[in-house]
Amino acid sequence: MDIFEKLTKRMGPIGEHFEWSHGYFSFPKLEGEIAPHMNFRGKEHLVWSLNNYLGLANHPEVRKADAQGAEDFGMAYPMGARMMSGNSKYHEQLEQELADFVGKEDAFVLNYGYQGMVSIIDALVDRKDVVVYDGESHACIIDGLRLHMGKRFVYKHNDIDDCRKQLERATKLAAANGGGILVITEGVFGMSGAQGKLKEIIDLKKDFNFRLLIDDAHGFGTMGPTGAGTHEAQNCIEGIDVYFGTFAKSMAGIGGFVASTKDLTNYFRYNLRSQTYAKALPMPMVIGLLKRLELLKNNPELREKLWKVATTLQNGLKERGFDIGVTDTVVTPVFLKGELLEATALTMDLRENYGIFCSIVVYPVIPKGMIELRLIPTAVHTMEDVQRTLDAFSEVSEKLKKGVYASAKVPVT
Repeated sequence: MDIFEKLTKRMGPIGEHFEWSHGYFSFPKLEGEIAPHMNFRGKEHLVWSLNNYLGLANHPEVRKADAQGAEDFGMAYPMGARMMSGNSKYHEQLEQELADFVGKEDAFVLNYGYQGMVSIIDALVDRKDVVVYDGESHACIIDGLRLHMGKRFVYKHNDIDDCRKQLERATKLAAANGGGILVITEGVFGMSGAQGKLKEIIDLKKDFNFRLLIDDAHGFGTMGPTGAGTHEAQNCIEGIDVYFGTFAKSMAGIGGFVASTKDLTNYFRYNLRSQTYAKALPMPMVIGLLKRLELLKNNPELREKLWKVATTLQNGLKERGFDIGVTDTVVTPVFLKGELLEATALTMDLRENYGIFCSIVVYPVIPKGMIELRLIPTAVHTMEDVQRTLDAFSEVSEKLKKGVYASAKVPVT
């Protein structure tokens, strides 16, 4: 069989629906200024799908800094990888400010968060080492583990007893191989909104010898008294050995960073392949990120507004009988019972008749027979946006229960 023919025939578990989902459910085009209200297919929609947590994407000071960075340096500077010819004092300034903010000695800026996490795992462990990780870890962690040539054990999501069991297995294997143990979890799980049980995992260090890496993509900027992250919220900064954050969410940019001790961060600088062999993050983004970080640190009212919107939305959903799972962060999932075509019909109804755009999650990401509508509150949403959404969700939920969406056909051509 021709390899291309084999691939295009099966398309994968998500891509198998592309003929009718492309451009609507997958790869939709949201147009206009990044804001709670944007255009989709020529109509204005209330949007709950952007990780613009603090509303910095179109903050006037951010726009000014981005523009000034482009005017002063252009889009090409610096040319080359950081190690060879692409370093700058601004990259280093950003790294030190990030390290200070999250409570670590040093930090290393990454061009992309996803690729950065893959490289972090690849650099931290070799074939003798054993990885223990949460069962609901993000895809970037799973892809990093696919590069790992040694053994790995998965524990049930946020189940500390099972984590202990897997550490017992890992300890025996690591001792036999002469290797070490790396535990990986998330600060905030992006689909469920649950916090990782960081303090409980750290407590296991009393009985086991391991290092802890956390992916705090959704926690950085949203969690903790100053927004430094989930480890700050749980008062366990010192127990986190390697901290990973992204710029793609609260910072409304692109890229990420890894923070740790000076020695380990220097090791990362020289051994993260996705950075060693890639062009440095362009200067306009670095200049803009410095401004974003300044605003994040010095404007707590942005985080307070975010939490007010999220809390009002979540309380309203619970009061109306919706299942929002175990979220204790601003990520707001809404779980409904229904099949794929019901999910698509309900989502189309929300978009076409209520003007509400939110992400839809179905099998294989969640179990069959379940629908998840994921809402991402931001500091620039309003109470009117919340009320409109609550009313719309109540109406479509009743339609779902009455079987209105059960006879739906393929919704988009």
